[in-house]
Amino acid sequence: MAVDFAGIKMKNPINTASGTFGAGYQFQHFMDVTALGAITTKGASAVPWPGNPQPRMAEVCSGMLNSVGLTNPGVRALVEDCGEYLEGLTKAGTAVICQVAGHSVQEYIDALDLYEELAPWASGFELNISCPNVSKGGLAMGATPESAAEVVAACRPHTKRPLIVKLAPARAKEVAPAVEAAGADGLTVINTIPAMSIDVRTRRSRVSRPTAGLSGPAIHAIAVRIAWEVCQAVSIPVCGIGGITSGEDAAEFILAGCRAVSVGTQNMVEPAASVRILGELEQWAESQGISDINELVGGFIC
Repeated sequence: MAVDFAGIKMKNPINTASGTFGAGYQFQHFMDVTALGAITTKGASAVPWPGNPQPRMAEVCSGMLNSVGLTNPGVRALVEDCGEYLEGLTKAGTAVICQVAGHSVQEYIDALDLYEELAPWASGFELNISCPNVSKGGLAMGATPESAAEVVAACRPHTKRPLIVKLAPARAKEVAPAVEAAGADGLTVINTIPAMSIDVRTRRSRVSRPTAGLSGPAIHAIAVRIAWEVCQAVSIPVCGIGGITSGEDAAEFILAGCRAVSVGTQNMVEPAASVRILGELEQWAESQGISDINELVGGFIC
């Protein structure tokens, strides 16, 4: 079951999606976190962010809306609070990918530099380029191939460790080659899909803002399609995310060409989901009559 995702050695393809698994320790009483191939920590910036006003989350049909706004205590506080636990995960063979957030290119660099200084145990870094660019009217940092490549090119000289880029669903197959050319080692596909839900009694949004990010089973088929398109557009490895609730859901991403997968929203309704999904993925791989799951990567027949 071992895979190499962008230079990050994983004992199996199961990762956790940033923002749905905290720093891992929150789940240690529900499951054996060290059974996973990797975890991705909640996004952190160079300085603390308060995030968006509440309500920030709402359950919708087959999924969830979130407008959390990347609330976080900052890189330094995260490392001080969780560093010892995260280092223990790496020693147990579970890779730790730290997500980096910023509202400008310089903010990404500042956060990455802090991680470089304070987190020698980190296996790699994930750039969340869906943050709004405050200097350009709030447009997402990765909204265009040019802006996405700018962030990656600026961050690349600041670390020799694997640099992963998390893509928004819009224009993903155009943005992907641009960030590959700028120096990305791997991609995470996809982030949440913009959506909205109106409370018909109050006539207001069910979260504090008119729109929010949709995740969960409702987006699974869309995510598989986008991941497949991205895998065909680049040569660097891809981690698939989107509505994974079972081993078969994870297997779809593997067949679409993904080297790894991340469990997200399902963690919130079933805390031990990722370990269950790992077991189901192993059973599926065995049923295919292969000895190495890498033989199934990109096995989709079309």
